[in-house]
Amino acid sequence: MLNKEKISLGIAPIGWTNDDMPDLGKENTFQQTVSEMALAGFSGTEVGSHYPTDPVELKKALDLRGLTICNRWFSSFLISKPYEETEEAFRKELAFLKAVGAKRIGVSEQSYSTQGKLDQPILEGKYVMNDEEWKKLTEGLNKLGKIAKEEGMILTFHHHMGTVVQTEEEIDRFMAEVDPEYVFLLFDSGHCSFAGIDPEKVLKKYISRVRHIHLKDLRKAVVEESRKNHWSFLKSVREGCFTVPGDGDVDFAPLFKIIEESGYEGWVLVEAEQDPAKANPLEYAIKARKYIHEKTGL
Repeated sequence: MLNKEKISLGIAPIGWTNDDMPDLGKENTFQQTVSEMALAGFSGTEVGSHYPTDPVELKKALDLRGLTICNRWFSSFLISKPYEETEEAFRKELAFLKAVGAKRIGVSEQSYSTQGKLDQPILEGKYVMNDEEWKKLTEGLNKLGKIAKEEGMILTFHHHMGTVVQTEEEIDRFMAEVDPEYVFLLFDSGHCSFAGIDPEKVLKKYISRVRHIHLKDLRKAVVEESRKNHWSFLKSVREGCFTVPGDGDVDFAPLFKIIEESGYEGWVLVEAEQDPAKANPLEYAIKARKYIHEKTGL
């Protein structure tokens, strides 16, 4: 059982409206999204593209529903643009997140990412960094992580399909080269599984350095179709490669055990981008909430 005093449960808005494919769920408003999150029994959410940009307006709407912002995606371009550009955007994002009461910021390096390219097979042709780029990435993140810490925030890094930190070897090198005082891991069970990595192995190795967790399930049959048919990441999502915990093929029991035994404190967040026309967001949110309660007590 997971400790309710230490661990909070949230859900991402991407099941309602997809930031990368705006036609998916364009009919679902911000008000509907956060109301259904609360109705399903969640206490936190990440920031979606259709959320209010005024932190006062956003916080008021969430407070009414007993919800908290726990994290937001931030795209860094440390290996392809001047560091100063990323730092300036990062500071603005920190200020917004602090204003709405968040403690985490989830960074993903988007230089040369293939995740948004409709004509690029997600399991082929990924960009691989050279040593100089590794240095730029890790040193840049160390600087950003230090800024975050000075602002009372925590920088977590999201390994992600189609990005420069996707494979097990890349995750290992990344964790070996960043400063553990300033840069932490955002662990994602679905992206591990899609990349062919055992999520249990990664979580067990790095749980002491994990500060945010995405609980994402995977339909292996769809991933195999993606591999055979050379689908892009977005095509794979449309076809249902991801789903909520308990509805796919990821074994969450060992993951929950690692989280419990580690004494992890923070958020675990259901994140399962699907086509809302095929997977009703409220229905799947309730399904995830019920599964997690049965398995963890949260």
